[in-house]
Amino acid sequence: MSRRLRALVLSAFALLLTGCAIPTQSSPSTMSPSKVPFGLLDPHPPTTTTTQPKPYVPATVFFLNAGGHLTPAVRYVAAPAPLDAILRAMLDGPSASETVQGITTAIPSDVDVLSVVPPQNNIVTVNMNTAFGTITGNNTELAVAQIVTTIVTATGVNTGVLFQIDGQHTSVPIANGSQVNTPVYLLDFLSGAP
Repeated sequence: MSRRLRALVLSAFALLLTGCAIPTQSSPSTMSPSKVPFGLLDPHPPTTTTTQPKPYVPATVFFLNAGGHLTPAVRYVAAPAPLDAILRAMLDGPSASETVQGITTAIPSDVDVLSVVPPQNNIVTVNMNTAFGTITGNNTELAVAQIVTTIVTATGVNTGVLFQIDGQHTSVPIANGSQVNTPVYLLDFLSGAP
């Protein structure tokens, strides 16, 4: 190693040691409060909290296959998988890969669930926005079937679903062609069930 390089290395090492030197003052010194960094003198220092990510659980939702029959699909929703989250996952529609496979939905993208009242006496009340009321023709029955089947899969086969639009009870079609304003059950759509 050349003298010049050796001198440079020794100088850098000496500079490093100087920066890490231990003060020789034997007693603590005081500092005026104005020189203390902001917040260090606060008698109630801020607390930090950490949040654990919510676990996700699988939920089964229903779409329509190429033949127009109900077909299940799995979606992951935050635990404990409330019904409104499951329905919103269904309302997001089929994924790109499902669409390539011919999977569709009868529910337009502007339809949203406003609220879901969990089962009371085996009846779930689903409150949809006004866009739900604009679904026409055979798609209305298929949309109702998708919602009922998705809810029944999450809650149990004996669950009925009562429909509302903007908080007002509404009639919905069932598989036999009639309109009902009472709870709708999976049996009402058995011909389209998977």
